[in-house]
Amino acid sequence: MAVLRITLFFIINANKACGMNYAQIAITAILVGTVILFIWGRPRYDLVALLALLATAIAGLLPAERIFAGFGHPAVITVVAVLIASRGLRNAGVVDMIAAWLSPLIERPQLHLAALTATVGFCSAFMNNVGALAILMPVALESAAKQQRSPAAMLMPLSFGAILGGLSTMIGTPPNVIIAQYRADAFAEPFKMFDFMPVGGIIATLGVAYLVLFGWRLIPRQRQGQPSADEIFQIRDYMTEARLGEKSPLLGQSIASLPELEELDVLVTALIRGEERRPAPSRRTKLRAGDILVLRADPTDLKSFMEVAGLELVGDEELSPEHLASDDVALIEAVITTQSNLAGRSARTANLRNRHGLNLLAIARQGRRVRTRLDRVVMRAGDVLLLQGASGAMPDTLSRLGCLPLMRRDLRLGQNPRVLAGLGIFAAALAASGFGLLPAAVALTAAAVAMVLFDFLNLREMYDAIDWPVVVLLGGMIPVGGALESTGTAALLADSLVALAAGLPVWAILAFVLILTMTLSDVMNNAATAVVMAPISVGIAKGLDTSPDGFLMAVAIGASSAFLTPIGHQCNTLVLGPGGYRFSDYWRVGLPLEAIIVAVSVPLIMWIWI
Repeated sequence: MAVLRITLFFIINANKACGMNYAQIAITAILVGTVILFIWGRPRYDLVALLALLATAIAGLLPAERIFAGFGHPAVITVVAVLIASRGLRNAGVVDMIAAWLSPLIERPQLHLAALTATVGFCSAFMNNVGALAILMPVALESAAKQQRSPAAMLMPLSFGAILGGLSTMIGTPPNVIIAQYRADAFAEPFKMFDFMPVGGIIATLGVAYLVLFGWRLIPRQRQGQPSADEIFQIRDYMTEARLGEKSPLLGQSIASLPELEELDVLVTALIRGEERRPAPSRRTKLRAGDILVLRADPTDLKSFMEVAGLELVGDEELSPEHLASDDVALIEAVITTQSNLAGRSARTANLRNRHGLNLLAIARQGRRVRTRLDRVVMRAGDVLLLQGASGAMPDTLSRLGCLPLMRRDLRLGQNPRVLAGLGIFAAALAASGFGLLPAAVALTAAAVAMVLFDFLNLREMYDAIDWPVVVLLGGMIPVGGALESTGTAALLADSLVALAAGLPVWAILAFVLILTMTLSDVMNNAATAVVMAPISVGIAKGLDTSPDGFLMAVAIGASSAFLTPIGHQCNTLVLGPGGYRFSDYWRVGLPLEAIIVAVSVPLIMWIWI
């Protein structure tokens, strides 16, 4: 609300000072409405961007040939190419190899946390930060289990480290790509690959040092004592064994034909027949007398089902995960990402069993197992699911659903030639872009195509690697940002701010722009924040008769400094469930970090860029 009040204040003062024409009033109304929807979070940010684009087009603020030009913008192409190349590097085993190098440090917790956080930051400088976190998060969870520490002490530093690493290079995060390309559009020359390093690299280094030495200690002790996912998902707490008697009406029926299973929240997760154990039995299996069913059921539904089915409880042995898994059936924990199509849906509407071949056994939310009927629970991003399904199909199924497995992946230690080849392709693209031989979009697209041609990823993986909601967001918002500038609204807002801050030194206004951008980024998508703030920051620089580069750099840093909320960045959302965090935990750790970023980046920007 504070951001909205500031924006409205500028609008009112600008209108009083010089009057606003139709185009300026229209684009301002569209921008304010868009920001409100971004903050509200409904509908999702990609649809909000399309609504803003359509409103801008209908209002006549964009020529017909430029309405959808954003989807072919070099910034969008660069982001897509980086995502594909990042998947190729992951498949080559680059990050896995680095993670293996860190294994000997696991017996020294503080040093291991430092190594993990620094590693994810370094990887995030050159690849998608969510991808780097996705590979190193299972490593952190495994090390936390071995050290008998809570995952909460490790996952938030890891998430923040991934975000910090992206500040260091032009391809490290979408806001940097947007700012670099905006500079090219406005001043005919983009920021180069490593122009962000002098400020962003120092901030990342100091930020990682803060997280390792002090930041993790600010997580409340009750969260640091949070049980691991293995401890939360105790099989005996939500599984029941029941034997079919000689007179059970289920005898001779297949599991699929049991109508009660559809009406009640009851799931057959395993069948025990004599010495044979069948995890996730086929729904065509005919039931016999003496069969023992391992059931996951709501207590009320279980009682009703057992009465109807003529089952009797069995308590001969304690259940363990081995009862529910085999060579062919996997039992896996996975976190719902912000892009998952499960978010906002219940297990019943998602139809996990029939459509995807998965049994949902349990849900954990913020470190606690959900104990209500699972088929009615509306799942959220950050929830941890305990799933049972076919081992061979599990990776593809989770990828299709937008879920991240929380297990240690097999390290690709025997693929050094592939690692070197993948690194060579990516390094060649960076060199071509860094030395100005090719535009970044062209060089990185060439790297992405080479990754596919040399079989680092197939075509399906290539398309899966692309974060389509972000592509739609950028394609929709870039023309809106252009209209903000072409109508003169950005300059008007900038002039209002300059007039309001008359007499203040440049560094103070720079700090305000940085803090304002940080605030927006904590509640709305960071790429959208960069699109909105870039033209305004340039207008402020022109009004102050100073270099716009420093203000663009402040926007780039602020847009990627989302440390106060779990919704400000995908990395923060990913660790919410596995770490058992609450909303307030983020600002406890993130507020001092943002203060450090402001205190360090303002003098550095003044020294280097202004």
